Amino acid sequence: MHIRFAKYQGTGNDFVIIDNRFNPVQLSTEQIHHLCDRRFGIGGDGLMLLQDKPGYDFEMKYYNADGKEGSMCGNGGRCMVQFANDRGIHRTDYFFLAVDGPHEAKIALNGWIHLKMKDVDAVENNNGDAVLDTGSPHYIRKTENLQTLNVFEEGRKIRYNDRFSEKGINVNFIEPRDNGLFVRTYERGVEDETFSCGTGVTAAALTVAKQIGYNRIDITTLGGKLAVEYTKADEQTFHSIWLCGPATFVFEGQIDI
Repeated sequence: MHIRFAKYQGTGNDFVIIDNRFNPVQLSTEQIHHLCDRRFGIGGDGLMLLQDKPGYDFEMKYYNADGKEGSMCGNGGRCMVQFANDRGIHRTDYFFLAVDGPHEAKIALNGWIHLKMKDVDAVENNNGDAVLDTGSPHYIRKTENLQTLNVFEEGRKIRYNDRFSEKGINVNFIEPRDNGLFVRTYERGVEDETFSCGTGVTAAALTVAKQIGYNRIDITTLGGKLAVEYTKADEQTFHSIWLCGPATFVFEGQIDI
């Protein structure tokens, strides 16, 4: 099977993207895993399909690097909007469908993609840590000396503990920095640390929102800068949540699989 693809990244969170509107392909779990392999395939934290969907500008189908269909990916959503724009779907405001429901998006004057995330109506306290769902489930733990933390080891302990091992959870470690947050993430499905996680930084921002006197938090990840904007209804409820950051074309090509 001959496949044309593009590679995009959002603050180091990288994706294989296929325009699946005109010559649709069906990929097995094993094929997707192979395409995402960094040694034997193209390499990526995930794979996405751009598909037609009546009533929407497009549909985003997202698969984790392990080949299984994933939950919402914030950086992936931003990269998909840029890919759609580059493929001729030009809009002032985008409206597309993802696995967790409809999303809005827009391209800002500085080139950043602003993606509207799902509303959040519950933030669970777990012995000082936080658990919440921002389109994907996330566990948030505040820590010190985050730059030197072994995120793979510590994140894996939480992801595979008795509570979360069956369905998995993304684990984010956060540290205050420069009036914002430094965030590192262990992602389920990738089963490793990624350079950035969009739904993760969104979850991290909301867990510290009650200590912040404004409705925007700047985020630093290993892959670069992001920002999260939101409206806080109360300590547990947030709406008008926007994930903002760059989405960059890397290269395109074709592969036989």
